[in-house]
Amino acid sequence: MRSGVLLLVLLMTGCSSTVVRQFTYHNDNSNIIWPSSSEMPRYRLVGELYGESNFPSEDEGPSLLQIITGFFTGDGRANVLQRPQSGYTDNDGRVYVTDLSRQAVLVFDIPGNKLLQFTMISNELPFISPVAITEAPGGDLYVSDSEHRVVARLDRSGEPVSLIGKGILNRPTGIAYNAEKRHLFVADTHSHDIKVFDERGTFIESIGQRGEEVGQFNFPTHLSFRHGRLYVTDAMNARIQIMDSTGHFISTFGKRGLFIGNIPHPKGIGVDGDGNIYVSESYYDTVLVYNAEGELLLPIAGGVSDLKPFYLPAGIWSDKNNRIYIADMFNGRVVVLQFLGGE
Repeated sequence: MRSGVLLLVLLMTGCSSTVVRQFTYHNDNSNIIWPSSSEMPRYRLVGELYGESNFPSEDEGPSLLQIITGFFTGDGRANVLQRPQSGYTDNDGRVYVTDLSRQAVLVFDIPGNKLLQFTMISNELPFISPVAITEAPGGDLYVSDSEHRVVARLDRSGEPVSLIGKGILNRPTGIAYNAEKRHLFVADTHSHDIKVFDERGTFIESIGQRGEEVGQFNFPTHLSFRHGRLYVTDAMNARIQIMDSTGHFISTFGKRGLFIGNIPHPKGIGVDGDGNIYVSESYYDTVLVYNAEGELLLPIAGGVSDLKPFYLPAGIWSDKNNRIYIADMFNGRVVVLQFLGGE
C-alpha cells in the first residue's frame, strides 16, 4: 500500500514544474535589540534558522519532500532542526549546524538558496551523535561524533574524507581549529583533557588532566579558537579557561552562583572579531557576554518582543561579519544576532 503511494508520488514529480526558493530568516525583526533600555544598542536580532521553512517556495502547498516525509513519519516535516547542538559559518555564509536528534549536519546554504543534510561519517557509517563542527584545511570540515569516538573530516559537499582519533578519543565533543599551525583541538570530555592532532590526523599531545586547579579540567565540552587563544568550557568546574596556542594556561573566569554573570552550567563558548567572549548558560537559559578579561558586559536573554525565551542554549559561534549564532537546543532553532560594535 505505502510502496504504491510512494511510487505515485514519485511519478508525479516528473510532471511538476521547478520550484523557485529564496532564503529568508524567520522573525527578521530589526526592532529587537539588546540592551532594550535607552542605552546604545549593542546587538540586533537578525532572525532565526529552523530548516526548510527558511527556504519557502513560490507555491503555498507543502513540498514533495514534506509530503513523502510526512507520509512515513506522520509529522509532515522534512528538513528541520530538532536538537541543534553547535555550528560553524564559513566565509561564504553557509551555516553548518549539528543536530543530535536528526543525527546529521544541516547546512543552510544561503548563497545557494538550498538546505542540505550531511548524514555519513564514512562510506559505511552514519552519524550517531554529531556534536561540534569547524573548518578543516582546504575548505573541508571537521565534525566530532561522541558515540563513534572520532572526529570525521568531510569535504565541502559532505563526502567523508577520513576519521581522526580512532582508539585515542574517549568521548569527543567540542572541537576548534588553529589554521596557522593546522592543529585540531578536541575536548575529550570523559578523559578530562584536550587532545591535539595535526592536519593528517596524527595525535600530537594531550593538554590537562582531571582536577580543579588551573590548567586542569572536569568534563570539558565546547571549544573555540580565536586571536591565538584556545577557549575551553570547563563544564563541571563552572568556568571558562583560556589558553595559548600551545595549551599553556592564561586565565580563567566564571563560578557557580545565583547572580547574573555566574555560570553554573556553561555550554557553548564563542569569540567575536573584537575579542568579546560569549557563553551560553543553560541553567539560566541566557547568553552572557564578557570582555577579553572575563568581565561581564551584558546578559542576552530571549523573551524580548516576539522572540521566545531560550530553552537550553548550547553551542555558540560567530562569523567574519561579527554575527553571533546561538544553537537554542530545545527550541529547535538557531538565533542569529548582529554585534553592532561599541566598547
